Amino acid sequence: MRIDIVTLFPEIALAPLNESIPRRAQASGIVEIHAHDLRRWAPGKHRKTDDYLCGGGQGMLLKPEPLFAAVEELRQESSVVILSTPQGKPFVQAEARRLATCPHLLFLCGHYEGVDHRVIEEIVDEEISIGDYVLTNGALASAVICDAIVRLLPGALGDERSPEDESFSDPNLLEAPAYTKPVEFRGLHVPDVLLSGHHGEIEKWKESRALERTRANRPDLLGPGTGLRGDTNPLPGGS
Repeated sequence: MRIDIVTLFPEIALAPLNESIPRRAQASGIVEIHAHDLRRWAPGKHRKTDDYLCGGGQGMLLKPEPLFAAVEELRQESSVVILSTPQGKPFVQAEARRLATCPHLLFLCGHYEGVDHRVIEEIVDEEISIGDYVLTNGALASAVICDAIVRLLPGALGDERSPEDESFSDPNLLEAPAYTKPVEFRGLHVPDVLLSGHHGEIEKWKESRALERTRANRPDLLGPGTGLRGDTNPLPGGS
């Protein structure tokens, strides 16, 4: 896979992607990640990338010329062009899995009040949001999306780990609580069932605690049609 990120702040986009799993995936040749300064495609002596809004309004908007030029240069036959924006569809794990199958992802990062809408109408394939809040710039959101995608690429996590065992592998349940040694710490104990060696009981405990945790933190995941209970009754399984 190849990922290109077009932004006014390439260092921000690359900083989290040059560490840990994304860094190792790049070193192994699993993925190529490149960040490009949008000013490279801005016309004129001053490389201006933004202007005031037509019709009035506060803030500045990224101009269409440099974004069109960047896409025309970087786009491949297999490219999916993504705009990271609060106005996009929510980014969830299923979307990460889908995008992980694409040979080339080309991210456009908004700034100020966003981008000229002609960019969205003509050259953007998908608008994606990582949440209902506003960031300083889209490079941060693009890095988050890239990280979620890269870790799903074959070999990125190493043979000993599987993305199927991680959070949101089941889209309707959060992960169960997890513990490590020491068994007792400051009077707090690892639940006995996890030390029992009874794998069937351990799985039942994990399922019940995952449901309990989901009810407490993300009840929206337990909506109609999920086949999961949205009530608040106590769950079996022991402490």
